[in-house]
Amino acid sequence: MKYSFLLFLVLFSKCLIAQNLKLNNAVIIAQFEKEEDRYAMQAMLSELFKANQVKVLPVMNVLKQGEDIQHLLNDSIQAVVHQKGFDTYLVVNVRGYDRKFKVSEDTQTLAEMLETTSIYHIYRDEATSVTFEFSFYKDGKLAERQVLRCGNVSDRDSVLKRLRKRLPKKLIPSWVKA
Repeated sequence: MKYSFLLFLVLFSKCLIAQNLKLNNAVIIAQFEKEEDRYAMQAMLSELFKANQVKVLPVMNVLKQGEDIQHLLNDSIQAVVHQKGFDTYLVVNVRGYDRKFKVSEDTQTLAEMLETTSIYHIYRDEATSVTFEFSFYKDGKLAERQVLRCGNVSDRDSVLKRLRKRLPKKLIPSWVKA
């Protein structure tokens, strides 16, 4: 009985967090090893969010090309981002290349997340599916994290195509301000 009540509380609190996100702005950070993967993901997400009336700022428009992502945490850059009206950060990365990955229970801060480097590409040879993780941060703390699996992929372009098709149907409606 005790376990079922605790499980209910945990699940209920996760539902409340997901319902309270209601995005109206986001700085998009794509954590991939290749620069062209980061650019493609930021551009695609910017387009999808703008279509849903979410104000977006890709991190490539904040930092200079090749600049360390850790500089995003500098007070001067934070002040510029805040002055532009952004208070939410979206970090996107690949969780893995099979169907078994679930949402991480780790509650990293934004600083800890940016310290982690990604060795993953948008697509890997022999992979038939890619699991993406979307982590939202407000005030430097994790607000929500969700995963999206893209199956039946055969190359980088098919991954992006599948993500472009699935994201607006599966996740964006639960993120966007009502």
